[in-house]
Amino acid sequence: MSVSKTETMTLKYQVDGPEDAPVLVLGPSLGTTWHMWDRQIPELSQHWRIFRYDLPGHGGAPAHPAAAVTDLSDRLLATLDSVGVQRFGYVGCSIAGAVGADLALRHPHRVAALALVAASPRFGTADEFRQRGVIVRSNGLEPIARTSPERWFTPGFAAAQPAIVEWAVQMVRTTDPGCYIASCEALAAFDIRTELPRIGVPTLVLVGAEDKVTGPAEARTLVAGIPDARLALVPGASHLAPVEQPAAVTDLLLMHFSTAWQDTLASTPVPPSPGFAAPFAPFAPVVPVAEIAAAVDLPDVSPTGRSDRYDRGMKVRREVLGDAHVDAATAASDGFTDDFQELLTRYAWGEIWAREGLDRRARSCVSLTAVVASGHLGGLAQHVRAALRNGLTPVEIKEVLLQTAVYCGVPAAGAAFEIAQSVIQEETTPPA
Repeated sequence: MSVSKTETMTLKYQVDGPEDAPVLVLGPSLGTTWHMWDRQIPELSQHWRIFRYDLPGHGGAPAHPAAAVTDLSDRLLATLDSVGVQRFGYVGCSIAGAVGADLALRHPHRVAALALVAASPRFGTADEFRQRGVIVRSNGLEPIARTSPERWFTPGFAAAQPAIVEWAVQMVRTTDPGCYIASCEALAAFDIRTELPRIGVPTLVLVGAEDKVTGPAEARTLVAGIPDARLALVPGASHLAPVEQPAAVTDLLLMHFSTAWQDTLASTPVPPSPGFAAPFAPFAPVVPVAEIAAAVDLPDVSPTGRSDRYDRGMKVRREVLGDAHVDAATAASDGFTDDFQELLTRYAWGEIWAREGLDRRARSCVSLTAVVASGHLGGLAQHVRAALRNGLTPVEIKEVLLQTAVYCGVPAAGAAFEIAQSVIQEETTPPA
């Protein structure tokens, strides 16, 4: 059965609330579904038309992977366009927060006001998310599902609410692995730290006080960089604050969107469209359980001053080999080897690896074969890690090495198998 382009460019969604009310979009965290917002709906839908969406391959949504945050943003806009929504408020948790920030940067005329929940201008390191993709590709989603509760909830909540913990685990288990891996790649490449000052919509940055994934430090970076942003710290909550402290999160969203959004709509002419009404009447303010703090200044960020080829090469080099390897090579460089490191970065990574003629999976196959054939096995481990990061499975790496046994010699392939086996065990073993 063929799949139309429209199907791949739109998202599965759910709508609640009055048809003539302004639209408020709610986006989910990676590994969850729109049901993470269930406990906000009764109150929010009294004031807004609530539009919730699922990420590709999540909650039974069609499994059309999106490997970039901009791709997710474009699909969301296409979905909103299909139902006639032009301007909206937006709330996004984790990866959906990245989508909201991207919308505010690339389509500011569409976003009336913004709330970023458990979000960050850069989610951890690219290595962390690509490593997660390697684990899922090798072991499926069970290791991620098993450890999700400790990332998402405080220990006390997890102990007191076993049914919610099991619900969370099942959400991850039922996610399409390919779409989960693609989302990891999207987060690995996401970095808007230098672009934060361009976000020009009223923004609430909301974070659980005990969030160990994207915690208060990341939230403060967002608030420092976004000119019209305020911070809300929710006590007794971890990463999924809307689930763990629903009343506090609901109150904070009501306060933010009933003030900032109304002010914005009053000052910005918006053409009428289906699904989006005129500014609504104010309602009695609520008293949240968390404090909203004022913004602070963002320190200046200076450019690297390197050539485009070098910068492109460094980006590709880090994506393929990982930050840890590149940082170690850079730290070990001195006046004698600096030029060689720059040569590698500019030409090997900025030219050859950046070419479009072969994808990175194919280049990893070529690199593994070349290293074995040349006998330079000292560099094989890093290329096995790179192959895993570039999407090769352990089975595919085995097939490449079997091919080298025929054409490059059994002794060389035998030594390569020993090295590759050790690296694969290390890289694909799920965290305890």
